[in-house]
Amino acid sequence: MQTLNCNGKIPALRASWGQLAGMLMVTTALGACNNSGGAGDQAAPPALPVSVIEVQPTRVPISVEAVAQTEGAKEVEIRPRVGGILLKRLYEEGTEVRAGQPMFRIDPVPYEIALTQARAQLVEQKARIEQARREEKRLHDLLGTQAISQREHDNAVSDRAIMEAALQQAEARVRDAERNLSYTTVTAPVDGVSGRFQFSEGALVEANESLLTTLAQLSPIWVRFSLSDHELAQLGGPLTEKGVRQVVLILPDGTEYDRTGVLNFAASQIDPTLGTQQLRATFENPDRRLLPGQFVRARVVTGEREGVFLVPQVAVQTSDLGKSVYVVGENNEAAVRPVEAGHWIGKDWVILGGLRPGDRVIVDNLIKLRPGMAVSPQPHADPSAAPPPSAQISGDRG
Repeated sequence: MQTLNCNGKIPALRASWGQLAGMLMVTTALGACNNSGGAGDQAAPPALPVSVIEVQPTRVPISVEAVAQTEGAKEVEIRPRVGGILLKRLYEEGTEVRAGQPMFRIDPVPYEIALTQARAQLVEQKARIEQARREEKRLHDLLGTQAISQREHDNAVSDRAIMEAALQQAEARVRDAERNLSYTTVTAPVDGVSGRFQFSEGALVEANESLLTTLAQLSPIWVRFSLSDHELAQLGGPLTEKGVRQVVLILPDGTEYDRTGVLNFAASQIDPTLGTQQLRATFENPDRRLLPGQFVRARVVTGEREGVFLVPQVAVQTSDLGKSVYVVGENNEAAVRPVEAGHWIGKDWVILGGLRPGDRVIVDNLIKLRPGMAVSPQPHADPSAAPPPSAQISGDRG
């Protein structure tokens, strides 16, 4: 019984090992086939699709930009020339006023009284001097008949001269009183836009001290800015009024002001503390689009530079070795090209050197690129261009 059991189990065990050996042989054969096929015929990676622009030499303005601030061409503080009770405000705050327009009324009664008194003193002094002249004439006649002494006549002449001097003082007091009375009406010295009223009606104001309001002349308007030594070097050195072709104003929303300005002041020396040249430009502002105190950007244009290239900012890479771009070679392989960059114009770099006419500059997928990598170049589509009608409709539906 034990022999039969052993003989019965042995064929089954041999059959299991035979099947396993057969499976191992098949697996080994398949692995060998795979290895022999991969070693001799490995597939090349596909070319990376990229967008390119073909650069051509162009002409660009020689310019730099700087942060600037607007200010009124004339900013005047309105203060009373005489003191007293402020009776009334004669203008609307924030409105435009003309030179000579009444703005405030100060109580005129004390100055009317002073003028009346000055005029009365003048009349009295005129009467005295008239009497002194008659007396001098009478004594002069008596002197001719030797009825009086020369000294009496000389005293009369001296008294008349003193009275004439007093008459001039009386006339000056009248003019001063008239002027003070006129100052009780405070007028605008220049055309401009009025500011906020600093007092309330009925307040006591002091002559030449109390600030009633301000006036700002808005057209023309001035723009103050400064340029560093490095920026001045890009323009060829320190600026003068004759050396600047135009000044372009860039508003806070990024748009350009529709009127160009001219430089009306250039400092004759560099600020030793900041290392900058102080500059100022003037702009016409008839519609009051610009207000004093606004922060804007001023672009100073001094001339034009020819034979340069414009490349989108995203295509220019910066490293420790400087700036560079990727270009497409003859075999559609990416190659690194060192370039010399100037300044920005809009969204483009001005490339001064390193490129040749007709070079195809890669503008996207730069993070995936490596020198020598095969690429599939496609013309770059300008994102600022309006999409076709079908694309607009599709976008609305999506």
